[in-house]
Amino acid sequence: MAKPLMEFIGAFFLVFTIGMTVIEPGVGGFAPLAIGSVLMVMIFAGGHLSGGHYNPAVSLAVYVRGKLALNDLLSYMVAQFLAGAVAGGLVLYMKGFPTVTPGAWQLVPALIAEFLFAFALCFVVLNAATAKGTSGNSFYGLAIGFTVLAGAYAVGTVSGGAFNPAVALGITIMGLSSVANIWIYLVANFAGAAVAGFAFRAMNPDDV
Repeated sequence: MAKPLMEFIGAFFLVFTIGMTVIEPGVGGFAPLAIGSVLMVMIFAGGHLSGGHYNPAVSLAVYVRGKLALNDLLSYMVAQFLAGAVAGGLVLYMKGFPTVTPGAWQLVPALIAEFLFAFALCFVVLNAATAKGTSGNSFYGLAIGFTVLAGAYAVGTVSGGAFNPAVALGITIMGLSSVANIWIYLVANFAGAAVAGFAFRAMNPDDV
C-alpha cells in the first residue's frame, strides 16, 4: 500500500503544481522551474519507497528495464492516473472554475516533442536511478527534475510539455489541452518509455 500511495502523492503534487502555476493568475515563464522543482523534491521524498516514478510512462520504462513487477506497474498506473484526475479537479476548484483556452498543437510536431522528451525523461530515470553504475548516487532527483524543466522550456509551446500520461489527464481535465488531443500524449509518452527501456537493456546487457 505504501508504494502506490507514494506514487499518488508525488503525481498529485506534480499535476497540482502544473495547474496552479500555468492557469492564470499563474507565474508565467517560471512555471517550468516550479514544475521541475516539485518533481525533484517529490522524487527525493519518495524514491526510497516506490522509486519516485509519478508517471505511468516512467513506470512502463522501469518495467521494460526489468526493475518493476507487473502488479506494481498496474497499481502505480492506477494511483498516478487517479492523482492526475484529483489534482486537475482541485485546481479548477481553487482557481474558481476559470475559462481556459486549450493549447492548439500541430499533430506531428507535438507527437515528436512528446516522444523525444518522454524518451529522455525515462532514459535519465533508468540510468540515474536504476543502473548499477550510479547506484547510491545523490543526484538522481535533480537529474530527473531538470530533464522535465529543460523539456518544458524546449517544447512546451509545441506540445504542452507533458511527457507524462497522468499529467496529460490532469491538463485535459483542467482544460489546458482538449480531450481530442489526449491520445497524442498517451501514444507518444508510452512509446518513448518503451524505447527508453529497450535502449537501456541494449546498452547495459550486464545490468538487466
